[in-house]
Amino acid sequence: MILDNNQWMKWAEKLQSIAQAGLAYSTDKYDIERFEEIRNLSVEILKNYSDLEIHKIKEIFAGETGYQTPKVDVRAVVFKEDKILLVREKAIKKWCMPGGWADTGLSIKENLIKESKEEAGIDVEPVRIIALMDRNRHNYPRIPLSIYKVFVECKYLSGEFIDNIETEAADYFSLNNLPELAGRKTTKEQIELCFKARNNENFIPYFD
Repeated sequence: MILDNNQWMKWAEKLQSIAQAGLAYSTDKYDIERFEEIRNLSVEILKNYSDLEIHKIKEIFAGETGYQTPKVDVRAVVFKEDKILLVREKAIKKWCMPGGWADTGLSIKENLIKESKEEAGIDVEPVRIIALMDRNRHNYPRIPLSIYKVFVECKYLSGEFIDNIETEAADYFSLNNLPELAGRKTTKEQIELCFKARNNENFIPYFD
């Protein structure tokens, strides 16, 4: 039987989760050594079955402490008439909804307000949750990190795009005229869901 890369990545994620929990709660030095070996094994598996660089693997996959929980990625869904706001990232020259990692110490609303200002230059008022998704079930390619993506409809208040270190443009697009998307962060299916919610006052938030 030949196993695909996704299966190896799932096993690596499981080993990493076991190791991280063990390192968080173990006090015996021999147990700690064993869990460190398990973590190193998970890194080796990932190095061989993904295209991630080793320093990236150690940074995002094996660099945390404490009991392992999903990271949170917030995305602001801002409409103007029948168009949705997207920003183009400088690093990859592709488009996505404004957003990013949720900062500790800030609420979901505060994170959305912060990210919208930093990436799109606008002030917004978050008004309702559209979806809460498991990133690896919807975005591509799969990555060895558990992420929950929170999509929240936000009301535009004021402001306009200002050049910044992350994004180089911001614009509104209709559903049938979308630019090249950064599939790691925003997909056409996710945008379609946001449009569906936009046009339905009785929309029930989606969650996995």
